[in-house]
Amino acid sequence: MTASMTRRALLVGAGAMAANISLPIPAFASSKWFDGAAADNGFEYRRTNFSVIKPHWRRQMVKYFSQESPGTVVVDTRNHFLYWIWENNTALRYGVGVGREGFQWFGRAQVRRKALWPRWVPPPDMRKRQPDLPKLVEGGAPNNPLGPRALYLHHDSGADTGYRLHGTLEPWSIGSDVSSGCIRMFPEDIIDLYQRCPVGTRVSVLEHLGAGTPQDQERT
Repeated sequence: MTASMTRRALLVGAGAMAANISLPIPAFASSKWFDGAAADNGFEYRRTNFSVIKPHWRRQMVKYFSQESPGTVVVDTRNHFLYWIWENNTALRYGVGVGREGFQWFGRAQVRRKALWPRWVPPPDMRKRQPDLPKLVEGGAPNNPLGPRALYLHHDSGADTGYRLHGTLEPWSIGSDVSSGCIRMFPEDIIDLYQRCPVGTRVSVLEHLGAGTPQDQERT
């Protein structure tokens, strides 16, 4: 991506919560998947070692034909991609982790809230499944599975869907059906998307690309 494209992108915009994570962080989390730490707004997150990430899961510009307006987010849950719609039939594509069987959600929503270093409150049904989970994890805590950012999805009526776009402590989970319905992203990618998506951003979560119109197709 060119510098001019990056500047233009930044001008666009300034629960079923997290995955089935057992806290604390697994011991193997200090493995090949990380490459040091990065400071961000008073906290630190572990940088993803992208040299071990398959190229198609890395953030990249692609050709994408869609009837959605520029600035819309489209999530293709079957293929584990999130698209931020650009202009001229292109999109910025991110690899994501999505809901596992029985925890998926599809539909239209909008970003009604954005959080910088959000706190995590496991919903009651998750705590029933995993009684060892804490009642609350503060934002910025090293075991907070939401990571450095979260975008909260609401119905047009204003009701909270309970689903989020957020970071992950488990970069190896990107490209898998692993969460309790939320959309996971690399920490670096959710920080990037957070900058692009103002409150009010439209989000379409598709079961797969075939669930959309014939125009909703990526061509690489």
